[in-house]
Amino acid sequence: MESVLKMSRKTFDYVCSLVKKDLTTKTYGFRNFRFGDKTILGVEDQVAVALMRLTTGESLQNIGMWFGMNHSAISNITWRFIESVEERAICHLKWPSPEEMATIKARFDKIYGLPNCCGAIDTTHILMCSSAQPNSKVWLDNENKNSMVLQAVVDADMRFRDIVSGWPGSMDDSCILRTSGLYRLCEKGLRLEGQMDLPGGSTVREYIVGDASYPLLPWLMTPYRGHGLPAANVEFNKRHTAATAVVQTALATLKGRWRVIQGELWRPDKHRLPRIIFVCCLITNIIIDMEGTPSEDKLFSGNHDHGYKQQFSNVADDNAVKQRDDLSLHVTAGE
Repeated sequence: MESVLKMSRKTFDYVCSLVKKDLTTKTYGFRNFRFGDKTILGVEDQVAVALMRLTTGESLQNIGMWFGMNHSAISNITWRFIESVEERAICHLKWPSPEEMATIKARFDKIYGLPNCCGAIDTTHILMCSSAQPNSKVWLDNENKNSMVLQAVVDADMRFRDIVSGWPGSMDDSCILRTSGLYRLCEKGLRLEGQMDLPGGSTVREYIVGDASYPLLPWLMTPYRGHGLPAANVEFNKRHTAATAVVQTALATLKGRWRVIQGELWRPDKHRLPRIIFVCCLITNIIIDMEGTPSEDKLFSGNHDHGYKQQFSNVADDNAVKQRDDLSLHVTAGE
């Protein structure tokens, strides 16, 4: 089970317990039977069907052949499962509590030497078929592909803490950031507002790390750019790169584990895709919550956005420039 459904038996049983009430509703029972014997599927079988659909990305027809079921039954079971997980598992994807945030910051500081760091942010493109949104070029991105963008913030254990999806691939990273609730909350000082005093008298606000496609803000630290950088800046970039690799690996693993959103096999329409993405992130978090930080053999490496060029933002807040310089001096002093 673990190799096929990408989770342990313990996690599978927990997922079944979450959706049991919804998947045993009689209204849907008449569609959930196998060919021939008309035996109605139990909760475990229904969850297995839905997870196979999400992990393999195979067509309804192929999944139906594997389970001896009509493709419409596969569709019904999968969407009932998605609806149930959306409602029942929402507690597994949330912004950290103060206690959780303290643990996250301690992890980033211990592993990467970045004090007061609360997470890493990045975006990835989810491909869509060309017929997903006919007569509209808004979904056509810079690489001439139809796509939707997922923006994600993860913690040091690659747990998704904040996600935004549904925006077309034609929008760049900084634009999607500015339309997000995360941006509004941080700009108002309602999120990532905690301060930390560094040795030497400087103060650093809570922040997340992101690549050069993002603006440099007091709560979003991006790397230094250019050649011939001072040693302190080079050291900061080294640690920054290592920390941002966490979200890059998380997104690569998300696409690798849930092939339904990988864009190679099945490409759903723009109305359902955000819900599929959300559920895949939810179940990923459930797996981490139940099984701990993923081991190396369960992670996917490489470029999660293959074929897309690096974006760059030239926006830099003055206070953020000073904070990044203070952090650079701090990490160098610790050498």
